[in-house]
Amino acid sequence: MLTPNGHLLLLESEEENALEVDLALRLRGAFARGVGHGLLQLGASEVGTPLPPTLGYWRDFAARFVTAVCGLSEEDRERGNAPVAHPDAADLAGLVLAAPPMRGAEYLSAAVLTALWSELLRAFETELKHSSRPLQDFLNGRNAAWNVVGRVHFHLAENRSDVQSPFAFMATYTSRLNAQAKPQHRPLGEAIREHAGATHRLRLLSLLVPVQRASAGCEWLRRMVDSGELYQPLRWTAAEAYRLIQAIPELESAGIVVRVPAAWRASRPPRPQVVARVGGSPPAGLGAEALMDFRVSVAVEGDTLTAAEIKSLLAAPSGLVLLRGQWVQLDRDELARMLSEFKRIERLAAREGLTFARAMQLMAGADMGSVEEADDLPTDAVRVVAGPWFEATLARLRSPEGLAEVDPGASLIATLRAYQKTGLRWLHLLTGLGLGACLADDMGLGKTIQVLALLLVLKARGGVRASASLLVAPASLLANWRSEIERFAPSLQVVMAHNAFTPPAELKRVAQGGLAGTDLVITSYGSLLRMPWLAEADWRLAILDEAQVIKTPGTRQTRAVKQLRAGARIALTGTPVENRLGDLWSIFDFLNPGLMGNAQEFTAFAKRLAVRRENPYRPLRELVRPYILRRLKTDKSVITDLPDKVEMNAWCALSRRQAALYEESVQALRAGLHDADGIRRKGIVLAFLTRFKQICNHPSQWLGDGDWHEADSGKLARLRELAECAAERQEKMLVFSQFREATEPLAHFLGGAFGRAGAVLHGGTPVARRRDLVRRFQDDETVPFMVLSLKAGGTGLNLTAASHVVHFDRWWNPAVEDQATDRAFRIGQTRKVLVHKFICRGTLEERIDALISSKRRLTQELFEGGAERHLTELTDREIMRLVALDHRSAALEA
Repeated sequence: MLTPNGHLLLLESEEENALEVDLALRLRGAFARGVGHGLLQLGASEVGTPLPPTLGYWRDFAARFVTAVCGLSEEDRERGNAPVAHPDAADLAGLVLAAPPMRGAEYLSAAVLTALWSELLRAFETELKHSSRPLQDFLNGRNAAWNVVGRVHFHLAENRSDVQSPFAFMATYTSRLNAQAKPQHRPLGEAIREHAGATHRLRLLSLLVPVQRASAGCEWLRRMVDSGELYQPLRWTAAEAYRLIQAIPELESAGIVVRVPAAWRASRPPRPQVVARVGGSPPAGLGAEALMDFRVSVAVEGDTLTAAEIKSLLAAPSGLVLLRGQWVQLDRDELARMLSEFKRIERLAAREGLTFARAMQLMAGADMGSVEEADDLPTDAVRVVAGPWFEATLARLRSPEGLAEVDPGASLIATLRAYQKTGLRWLHLLTGLGLGACLADDMGLGKTIQVLALLLVLKARGGVRASASLLVAPASLLANWRSEIERFAPSLQVVMAHNAFTPPAELKRVAQGGLAGTDLVITSYGSLLRMPWLAEADWRLAILDEAQVIKTPGTRQTRAVKQLRAGARIALTGTPVENRLGDLWSIFDFLNPGLMGNAQEFTAFAKRLAVRRENPYRPLRELVRPYILRRLKTDKSVITDLPDKVEMNAWCALSRRQAALYEESVQALRAGLHDADGIRRKGIVLAFLTRFKQICNHPSQWLGDGDWHEADSGKLARLRELAECAAERQEKMLVFSQFREATEPLAHFLGGAFGRAGAVLHGGTPVARRRDLVRRFQDDETVPFMVLSLKAGGTGLNLTAASHVVHFDRWWNPAVEDQATDRAFRIGQTRKVLVHKFICRGTLEERIDALISSKRRLTQELFEGGAERHLTELTDREIMRLVALDHRSAALEA
C-alpha cells in the first residue's frame, strides 16, 4: 500500500492476498489520475470501488514486483536497499497488450509501466529502510505467503508402493502466488531452462545461491548438483531420506525450504522416547525422602512399545525405521544409552526407593547427581512424566488457589485476604506432606499472619509429631513477632527464648523439658548458637524469618539452623536470591536437603545453566516452583488497595571538597593496585570502595573530623530540599544509610530541617527499645523522621507512617534496598510512597546503580521466568573505570 508520502505499507486485511490487492488498488488509482497529465503522484487520494478486471490487471503487475523483491539473494537482502530488476522489454510489451478496458488505457505504454515500477521501488526501499528489519521478516510480517516466493524447495514424500525406494524427492522453486494466494511450485530444472539466457542470468544466479551455499557443507548435495540429479524427480531409499533429514538445519540455514510428509510433526519423523513414569501411587513416608515408584518404558508418540519392538529397534541400524506402519527416526546408540541409564535408576528405585527430591529433579530436567546431565539430553529422547498420584500432588502444589479451604477459626483475630488464604492452604499442604516451603511474598504482604494462621490450624487439630514449633528470627524482629501474636493470635502459647524477654532461670527450666502446652518457641539466630537444647528438640515446624540470613553456607549460624530437627520446615523471605544463585541453594538446603544436591553439584549445575542458549534457568525454575510461593505488591490481581510506589534517582553533585578528596583517592587506589595481588588486593579494593562511598556522603564521614557542614556535601543539600518539602506537607520520612556512624549526624541535620527531633535506629539500639521507637514513629505526629542503618532497620519493621523513603547511600544489593523500602510500602500504607535514591553523578555511585539493575534482572529471570562477578575480581582497568571521577558531571553548581 502506498501512503500519500510515497511510503509502502504492506498491511494485512481479510483479503486472501492483501499485499497484492493493496498494491493493485494504489497502482490503478495512480495510473487513472496520473497518465492524463504526465504525473504519477501515487496514493494522493482515495480510490473508489475497483472493477474486477482492472483490479486483476494491476494485481498481476503488483505480484510481479513483489516476486522480483522475493527473488533477491540473501546477500542482497542483508544489504537492505537491494536492487530489484525491472521487467524486460518483452514483458512490458506483453503487459501493455494485456490491459483490460479502463480509463486512460490509450495512454498505457512500456514507459508508463516502467515509471510505475520505479515509483513502487522507491516507496518500497524507503519503507524497508524505516522498518530496520531484514527483507524476509519485513515481507513475512505483512503477508506470510510471500515468504516462500522466489525460494528453492526440497520436497520429500512417501512412496509406499515401492519397497526398495519408499521415498520420492524433488527440488522446486516458487515462481509466484496464484489467485488463491497459494505458492506456485515449478521444478527447479525448468528454472535452469527458462533463465538460460543472458537477460535472466542474474535472477538464476540469485535463485541458486542457497543451493550453492548448502552444497558447500553437504557432500551428497554437491554431488547431486554436479551430476544434474538435483534438477529431476528421484526415487530415494530410506537411508537417502534420512540423509536429508539430518541436513535440514543446514539446508534451512542456507535459505532452502524443506518440505517433508505432513504427518511428521515439527517437520521431523517421530522418535522413540524413553519414558520414565514417577509416582503412580502414594509414596511410602512423607517429606523429601519419601520413597516413590519408578517405571520405565519406550514409546512412539505416546504408544508404548512391546519388549519385542524395543529389541528390534536396538538391533536395527540408525536411520529411518518402519514401525507399526509409520517411519520413525532412530538413533540406536542414543536409545540404548538412555534406556540403560533409566533402567539403572528403575532397578535402584525397586531396591531402595526413589526419593521425592530425586523425582522432582528428574521431572524438572535438573538432575544434578545423575551420570547423564539433563541439559545434555536431546529434548525428545527422554520424557519423565508424573504418575496419577504425583501429577495430582504437583497440580496442587503449583496451583494452590484450588486447594480445599483451611480455616483457623475465631482464634485468628483478623480477616485474611484472598491471597493470604491461598498462602495458608499452600503452607498447610506442604507441611502436611513433610515438605519444606519457601513463602517468598513481597515485603508487606503479610507473611507473618499467614504463618500464625497455620499455627492456629495445627493447634486446633492437635498432636501431630511434636506439639511445639520453633521460630528463628533476627533479634530486631522478636518484639515484632510477639506484638503480632498478641494482636492476631493471643491463644497461642509462646516462649520467648531470648535473654531480653525471658529470665535465664526460666529459659533453663524450659530447656529441661518445660515445653508442655507450648505452641511456639521464638528465638534469634544468635541465641540458637548459645542454646544447644534448641537443636536437640524435635519440633513440629521449624520456621525461619528473614531466611536470607542463612545465605552463606559456612557460617556457624547457618550450620546451627540446618541441624534443627522438625517434621517440616518453612522459610520466610522476600528476597530468596540476594546476590547469586548460591543464596537460593543454601535456603533450600535447609528446606529440602538433597533437592538441589550438595554445594559442589549445585555449583556445577548452575554453571551449565548459565551457558544454555535458550531459557537458561527453566530447569531450576521448574525444580523450585512447587516449593516457592511468591506474590508481588505491584500485582493488582494480588492486592488492589495498596497505593503506588514511585522510585526515582535523586542525582547529587559533589562539592569542591568532595571532588578533591575523591580524585585524591582515585590516585591512591591506582598506586595501591600496582603491586598488590591475592588477598591483599581484595582488601585494598574493598577498603577504597567504602572510602569512595563515604566521601560521596560527606567528607567528614571519611575524615572523621565530626564537622558535617552542609556546604561540603551535595547530598545534604538535596536532603534538605526533600526534608523541607515533607515538613511543609506534614509528611514523615525514613532515611537509610549502610553506615552506622552516619545515622547520628544525619538525624542532627534533619532535626534542623524539620524543626523537630526524630528517631534513630541502628545495630547498637537495644532490642527492647526498638519496639518503642517504632510505636512512637507510627503514632506520634511530633516525630517527623527516622534515620536507620540499613542492616538493623531493613527488615521486619512496620513503618507505614512514612510516605518518603530516602536511600542516602546505595547498598550493593537491590534486594536489601527493596526490603528497606518495604518498611513503608506494605499493607496498612494509605499514601503514595516516594522512594528517593541518592546518587552522586560521575562517581562510583552512578556505576553501582547499573550493577544494582543487573542484580534485579537475575531475580526476575529466575522467579518471573549468572550472577555478577565480585567487584574485587574485576581487573585493574575495570576497577579504575568503575571509580573514575567524571569532573564535568560531578561538579557542584554555584
